[in-house]
Amino acid sequence: MYDKPDFKANNEAEVIAFMQANPFILLCGVDEDGYPVATQVPVLIEEKEGKLYLYGHLMRKQDHTIAFQNNQAVLAVFTGEHYYVSATLYSTANVASTWNYLAVHAKGEIKFMNDNELYLLLVKLTNHFEGSEDSIASVKKMSPEYVRDNMKAIVGFEIEITKLRHVFKASQNKNEETKLNIMKQRELDSSRK
Repeated sequence: MYDKPDFKANNEAEVIAFMQANPFILLCGVDEDGYPVATQVPVLIEEKEGKLYLYGHLMRKQDHTIAFQNNQAVLAVFTGEHYYVSATLYSTANVASTWNYLAVHAKGEIKFMNDNELYLLLVKLTNHFEGSEDSIASVKKMSPEYVRDNMKAIVGFEIEITKLRHVFKASQNKNEETKLNIMKQRELDSSRK
């Protein structure tokens, strides 16, 4: 990870807020042959007793699930806004163009859930992302047979985060004129979309 003091949040609460705002992660591990495996998955982020946890579910019998069963060490990558910054926007010459981005790397240990824990997680996940437990998409409003059949294909997980690192690179180390030029370019780029 690009680890410079210029590109850090003011506190851990800011890092956790970023994670909660960007819950669709890239979950990475290593298979038994030493090759990387990864999958994209939405997660819930919870703090309990001073520790940070991620919760989600994966398809069973996939390369990533098999790898995580054999090696519980995982890396969850949270990404946010990113964009190219042309050196033409800088107020000084002889400076390279760059890419600004926001990312958090959360390392931890994955633990798989039993069926009861999975069901409770599915209720919580759906209610969270639906924004209401009254949604017609709520797990509790689905037929028990449908839920039970679909649960056979997935496994819930809990990851206790043991290490958090982040980069919030947004040209903080540039002078005010350059920052203003970059902001104007971002606004122009946004209006073209």
